[in-house]
Amino acid sequence: MEPLARLPVFFALAGRRVVLAGGSDAAAWKAELLSASGAEVALYAADPCPDLLALIATPPGGPIRHISRDWTPDDLRGAALAIGDFPDDDDAARFAAAARAAGVPVNVIDKPDFCDFAFGAIVNRSPLVIGISTDGAAPVFGQAVRAKIEAVIPRGFRAWADAARSWRPSVAALGLSYHGRRRFWERFTARALAAPDIEPALALRESLLAGAESERTGIEKGSVTLVGAGPGDPELLTLKAVRVLQAADVVLYDDLIAPAILDVARREAKKMLVGKTGYRPSCKQDDINALMISLARQGKRVVRLKGGDPMIFGRAGEEIAAARAASLAVEVVPGISAGQGAASRMAVSLTHRDHARRLQFITAHARDGKLPRDLHWAALADPAATTVVYMPQRTWAELADKAMSAGLDPVTPAIAIFSATRPEERQVFATVGTLAPALEDAVKAGAEGPCLILFGHALGEADAREQALEDALTDEALACVTLADRTATA
Repeated sequence: MEPLARLPVFFALAGRRVVLAGGSDAAAWKAELLSASGAEVALYAADPCPDLLALIATPPGGPIRHISRDWTPDDLRGAALAIGDFPDDDDAARFAAAARAAGVPVNVIDKPDFCDFAFGAIVNRSPLVIGISTDGAAPVFGQAVRAKIEAVIPRGFRAWADAARSWRPSVAALGLSYHGRRRFWERFTARALAAPDIEPALALRESLLAGAESERTGIEKGSVTLVGAGPGDPELLTLKAVRVLQAADVVLYDDLIAPAILDVARREAKKMLVGKTGYRPSCKQDDINALMISLARQGKRVVRLKGGDPMIFGRAGEEIAAARAASLAVEVVPGISAGQGAASRMAVSLTHRDHARRLQFITAHARDGKLPRDLHWAALADPAATTVVYMPQRTWAELADKAMSAGLDPVTPAIAIFSATRPEERQVFATVGTLAPALEDAVKAGAEGPCLILFGHALGEADAREQALEDALTDEALACVTLADRTATA
C-alpha cells in the first residue's frame, strides 16, 4: 500500500447527534450533507443565513434543530461529529480543542490545520457513494475528477446498489462459504455492469440464489487464469484483465512485472513472486506449475500474471498443459505484447507497406540460456521483414553476426528498447551492425528492465525522427554557443 494523505472512511450518522456551529452559507452546505446522511443536526447559530433557515424548515433527511446561541463545550459531549465555521483562527482553535477534549472528531470549514477529517467531493448513487479527496491541495481538481466519475457511473447503479442491500440477508441465510458468497456477488455485479439501467428484478434474484444454493454443498473448485500484463503501463491492461485481477485470490507474478500492474489486483489477493527473472536465479517451471495447481485445488482462483502476452514466449503452453492434466479450469486473457508496446512508443508501423511484407517474433534465449540453434537465418536476413527479438541481451551480438553472414544488411535500422511503456523506458537507436556496443553502453549508463530489439527497414522512420531531433538539438546548442561568442566579443 502506497502512503495515503488521508484515510477514506464513511460515517454512519443515521439517528446520531452532530454539532454544527455557525450560520453561514458554508455551514448550510454542511447541514444539508449531514441531514441527507440521516444525522440529527444540532445547529448553534445566533443569526443563520436564509439557506439554513430553509433547511431547518424542510431538511432532506434527519432533523435540523436550531439553538439560537453560541456553542459551549458541554454541547459537544456525546456528539458523533463536530463541524464549525469560524473565520477567526482563535475561535477555530478553541472549538477544535473542545471537540477533541470531548473525544469528538472535528472539522473546521476551510481550516485544515484544525481538522481531524475532511469533506471531499461526492458522487451520489446512494447507497453507492464515492468520495474524492485531494487533501485540501486542489479542491477544483477534485471537483473535476468528480465530474469525470459522474459521467461514467450510470444513474441506474442506484437501483442495483439498493437491490444488493435488500438481497444481502437472503444470501447470508444460505450459509455459503466465503468463495460462494463472492461468486454470487460477482455474478450480480456482472449483470449490473452489463445492463446498468435495467431495474434488477426479483426473478434475477431467485435465479442467482438458486445457482448459489446448488453450489452450496459442492466442493469448492479453483481455477487458473493466465493473464497478459502488457509491457508495463497499467493503462494498457485489457478490461477483462482488470476484472480477473480484481477477482483473484492469489496472483503468481514474475519479477519483471511493473509494480503499478500489481496495484490493480484485488487488495485482499495474496501476491506471490515466482521469480521468472531474465538471466538471474529463478523458480523452476515445474515448481511454478506445482504451486499453481496446489493453490487452485484449495478452491482458489489463481491468476498467473505474465508480462506482455502470455502466448508469446511466456511458457503458457506448459502451464496450460499442467492445469489441464490436473483437471482444473484454465483460461487465458491476452495482453498487449512487448513488441506492440514498443512500436506504439516509437509511433512506427512494424508492417509499413513500403518496407515490410512480414512481421516475425523470435526468441534469442533457448532453454540453456544460449542462442537457439534452429533459427531460420534466411528469414532473419529478409529485407522485407520486420523482426522483433525477445530476451536478446546476452545473445544479440552472436545473432547479429550470424544474420549478417546470412545476408542481412549491416545498415538495417535496429532499435533496442528497455522497459517499454514504463516511465523509465530507454530507447537505443543504431543499426544491426552497430547495436551491440551501443547496447553495452546503454546498460552501463543505467538502462534496465525487460529488453526488446527490433530491426528492419520499417524502423527507418523512427530512426530518422530520432536523428532529426538530435540534429535540431545540436543546431540549437551551436546557435547558443555562437550567440555567447558574439556577446563576449561585443
